[in-house]
Amino acid sequence: MSQQQPPKIEFPCENYPIKVLGEAGPELHTYVVEIMERHAPGFDQARITVRESSKGRYHSVTVWITATGVEQLTAIHEDLRVNRNIKMVM
Repeated sequence: MSQQQPPKIEFPCENYPIKVLGEAGPELHTYVVEIMERHAPGFDQARITVRESSKGRYHSVTVWITATGVEQLTAIHEDLRVNRNIKMVM
């Protein structure tokens, strides 16, 4: 049985979504924007979407960036995971 390989991403990759799931509150949104500005300066903040969980305890924040490489994506993921209120980064 052959294993399926994940799709290859060609960089730069416009409209690359990053979804962050964390505890609800304005701090989550602020932190996500801060990290994205650090690693993808000038990303379109107007495209940020925030969704609330059914019980309101968690928020899902989705941002769209132009991904420039694996190093950038790894750095974003690592910086987001440092925050204890963030539960998952996709």
